[in-house]
Amino acid sequence: MNIFGVGLPEVTVILILALLIFGPKKLPELGKQLGKTLKSLKKASNEFQNEIDQVMKEEDKEESPKSLESNQINEINQEKIDSENTNFSNKENSSN
Repeated sequence: MNIFGVGLPEVTVILILALLIFGPKKLPELGKQLGKTLKSLKKASNEFQNEIDQVMKEEDKEESPKSLESNQINEINQEKIDSENTNFSNKENSSN
């Protein structure tokens, strides 16, 4: 068992010290408060991660239409080049 780089013997020593310092009546209250604090920190962390994910998704959606437009423009340009090459080939063949 390894929690934050602290092994089982260290955790046992910490718990014994906490029991001696705070006493058996106060220790459950402290544990409950610690649990609530960790729960709220985890909730805040999850909300923050969700907000980051939403922003990333919005940026992807904004980039998608731009990439579609650039693909369409590239296709049109390629068609123009192809038609010019065809016209040039036809002119060469007719002059021979």
